[in-house]
Amino acid sequence: MKLMNGSLKALCVIALVIALPAQAQVTETVAKHHMIAAANPHAAQAGLEMMRAGGSAVDAAIATQMVLGLVEPESSGIGGGAFMLVYDAKTKRTTSFDGREMAPASATPTMFLDANGQPRNKGEAIPGGLSVGIPGVVKMLWLAHQKYGKLAWAKLFEPAIKLSEDGFPVGPKLARTLARGGSNMPDIKARFYHADGTPLAEGEIYKNPDYAAALKKIAKEGPDGFYKGEIAQAIVDAVQHAPRQQGGMTLEDLDKYQAKERAPVCGEYREYNVCSMGPPSSGGVAVLQILGMLQRFTPQQLTPNTVEGAHLFAQASRLAYADRAQYLADPAFIDVPIKGLTDKAYIASRAALIDPAKDMGTAIAGNPPQKHAALSPQVSPVLHGTSHMTIVDDTGEVVAMTTSVETGFGAKIMARGFILNNTLTDFSFQPVRDGKPVANAPAPGKLPLSAMSPTIVFDKKGDFLVSVGSPGGPAIIDYVSQILIGILDAKMSSKQAMSMPHEINMNGATFLEKSSTSDSLAAQLTVMGHTVQIPQFEGSGLHSIQKVKDGYIGAADPRRDGIALGD
Repeated sequence: MKLMNGSLKALCVIALVIALPAQAQVTETVAKHHMIAAANPHAAQAGLEMMRAGGSAVDAAIATQMVLGLVEPESSGIGGGAFMLVYDAKTKRTTSFDGREMAPASATPTMFLDANGQPRNKGEAIPGGLSVGIPGVVKMLWLAHQKYGKLAWAKLFEPAIKLSEDGFPVGPKLARTLARGGSNMPDIKARFYHADGTPLAEGEIYKNPDYAAALKKIAKEGPDGFYKGEIAQAIVDAVQHAPRQQGGMTLEDLDKYQAKERAPVCGEYREYNVCSMGPPSSGGVAVLQILGMLQRFTPQQLTPNTVEGAHLFAQASRLAYADRAQYLADPAFIDVPIKGLTDKAYIASRAALIDPAKDMGTAIAGNPPQKHAALSPQVSPVLHGTSHMTIVDDTGEVVAMTTSVETGFGAKIMARGFILNNTLTDFSFQPVRDGKPVANAPAPGKLPLSAMSPTIVFDKKGDFLVSVGSPGGPAIIDYVSQILIGILDAKMSSKQAMSMPHEINMNGATFLEKSSTSDSLAAQLTVMGHTVQIPQFEGSGLHSIQKVKDGYIGAADPRRDGIALGD
């Protein structure tokens, strides 16, 4: 196999994770009325309880998120952000809600440059307050609840408050994260480590009364309980007085934050219609591009875990990631050519660049048929500390929601019992390259680029078919695209699709998840020109729900602690 150069090694580092255990099994859950698939059994149970009480899928998502912030704090929580897709079965309309973290007014394009004007190492920007964006998930969930909620806002907080006060046994994923070194920052050590320096182990009871108190205030006062008053002051204090690097977030920054309802990005793939999250997430555009380019080939040619399928997928992925790096950013700051990037003729022209017999090497961005600025591509990799849930309620309302604090344990600082994000490191550390601006450069009030890809697929009649999403940093795009090919083209069950080894190419090396066939597949791909790596990796945490004749089938990724529950 070819050796990777330095930049590819950097990408590999951010994709490294825990290997899929040989004994891991995907369980499928069948339900007739409602279903939830989420990253932790306690969180999924909270969502299920809300639907049993007559709540909507959005109600269930809020309850689930509040519990995730307690039981999976390394991945998501109220100190972070989220993207949510909602399908209303009555109107057959799909919308999306944007709760992405925002740069404070103190942010500058050069905030991540060193004294010599060079981009700092990403690890130098974390931990601390400099990387913390204004959290968006609470206002996003409130916005969605105002439109789709059925139960009282305060009721949705009850499961998380009870668990926080009574305690819960630490799950495998949180225990693994802590055992691998969690963080030496004071907030993390105080909460998740014993006095002798040993981390909480799987099964130990963890309580968080400070988080319970914060949730009670937000439950009573709504988003004002978070974005104003004592919780807001605690966030500002934590950011401005962080022990390593201080940030400039203010009370005014928090008060001014607004979540947004946005139109999703949708496109055809064979006889299906696929909808996903648009900018400031790059996920939806990139997923549509990958699928659109692969329509040139037959479903048989795309079979996952075959040399032909892996090669073709890698080529389409290279091209999509090249466009992502150049054009995708916050649409309030950059003219993002969404229509051009998803134009059928443009995608077909990109697909024509795929050689079925040879790896193309590093792809360059195309020239979509829509006005756009002269930009340079960003090179900053995106780290990950993210979670996903998907939910269907009794009315057929569907939620696909991906939620994050960015890296594991975010900025490694806390306020009132919850983790604060480090999402500003999703900006490009270089604001200018080769004399041209970078679309995803930092700026006051700007939303950093994301790869989160909550996705809902509809059949040829326009009816709901499948919902899917995943954590995994920039690799989310490939995780979601691959599982859709498995379900839609290879006609895999949800269980089979979850179990298949991952294939990833973010316009660099081709990463293969270790499996019984990975060595053979790597050898064949190497002959075709691929630089292949078989790292230890964990990044995915896929959750899917699929509509079947008599109800729904849900499945959760065995690489994490997730579960699907329903009635």
